[in-house]
Amino acid sequence: MRIPDTKENLWKNFDEVRADLKPKEVMEEVSRCLFCYDAPCTKACPTNINVPSFIKKIASGNMKGAAHVIMEANPMGATCARVCPTEELCEGACVLNDASLPIMIGDLQRHATNWAMKNHEPLFQPGKPNGKTVAIVGSGPAGLSAARELARYGFKVTVYEKKDKAGGLDTYGIVPFRLPQAISLWEVEQVESLGVAIHTNTEVGKDVQVETLMNDFDAVVLAVGMSDVPLLGIPGEDLDGVHDAIQFIEKVKDGHLTDRFIGKRAAVIGAGNTAIDAATCLKRLGAANVSMVYRRSEAEMTAYPFEYAFAKQDGIEFRWLTQPKSFIDDGLGHVARMECVRMKLGEIDASGRRRPEKVKNSEFYMDIDVVVKATGQVRYTSLIEAFGLENDHGIVKVNPETYQTSNPKVYAAGDVIFGNGSGEAMVVAAAEQGKKTARAIQEQMLSRI
Repeated sequence: MRIPDTKENLWKNFDEVRADLKPKEVMEEVSRCLFCYDAPCTKACPTNINVPSFIKKIASGNMKGAAHVIMEANPMGATCARVCPTEELCEGACVLNDASLPIMIGDLQRHATNWAMKNHEPLFQPGKPNGKTVAIVGSGPAGLSAARELARYGFKVTVYEKKDKAGGLDTYGIVPFRLPQAISLWEVEQVESLGVAIHTNTEVGKDVQVETLMNDFDAVVLAVGMSDVPLLGIPGEDLDGVHDAIQFIEKVKDGHLTDRFIGKRAAVIGAGNTAIDAATCLKRLGAANVSMVYRRSEAEMTAYPFEYAFAKQDGIEFRWLTQPKSFIDDGLGHVARMECVRMKLGEIDASGRRRPEKVKNSEFYMDIDVVVKATGQVRYTSLIEAFGLENDHGIVKVNPETYQTSNPKVYAAGDVIFGNGSGEAMVVAAAEQGKKTARAIQEQMLSRI
């Protein structure tokens, strides 16, 4: 990565950080696979991709077959090849970890899906129409996964998306040098090719009413994910230069890059994967210095280890046990300093981590020009309540087997049901929930015949 000094060369830092394997590298890697009978790599994948099967097909030159195996199990297979924590999942379970290095499963998965994208191969066909209809609210990983499977079962599926492009988190929320937007939009096209109608720029509760969906469809899937970053509730939060991480990354992902960050001093509040994305984006946009400020210690950060390592490689600084207290302007309405207080860790709280506590008389200041807040996301509580669904502060309660909500006609999947220790918010997990939701709807409909 180079530090840009003009707007013209900003784009160069947003190329995908990992290139596709070269043909020789692919064949060398597939030749190392032992094609294990019990395949611990497959068992470690939340979507149960048959890893030995797709690697064997790559080895025999059957690239379409390899892509089909991957996408059959995981409708977000091209995305997950890039963003999954493979060292904790499939590659972490590879038996070769005990002898040498694990098979580069993620890279091989990317190679196969890249082939499918490049060759514009249709991988699936819609099922025979069954006369039933399903509305899906939200077009992120869970929503699209459910839509694809339902279409293959023969349902007439309509997806409602409030943004101007479908794909949700994958399209807007993951930085382009990790996941180019074209990858997500190809997965959207795969779903649309099955006859799924995706209505963008259409917000449920505003452009189309909840009552309309409940009356016009046989089932509804709520897959709205989460919204923007909550307010910190400290002075100066409305100053120019203070940004919401979700909105900031969305602008970068959608190509709205500017030279306004070149040479700036930046601080990112938080230490999750979104915070890492924001920090590394700022670095690529030319910020002279980027510090991540976190009120707990390194041991409590929620970012994946590979994300943390990536940030350190990019030269991101970390201010542990530090909490912002206020943002101070330069007299012209722009942030210029951040007042902070040092923290210490106390007893374990409800999150299972040690509770941060302020250290008395430990205030200090940081000179900054840019702040990006990445301290979690708020829930679409009003929409959830409009459906009349039982929830816990915006976390929709579902039957863990069927993903049915308190209203048996409404199902929910993805980040809208994540929280309170129920699983981990990963793209691959959302994709699997979407599949299971579609299967449950299919079984429920069959039981009524």
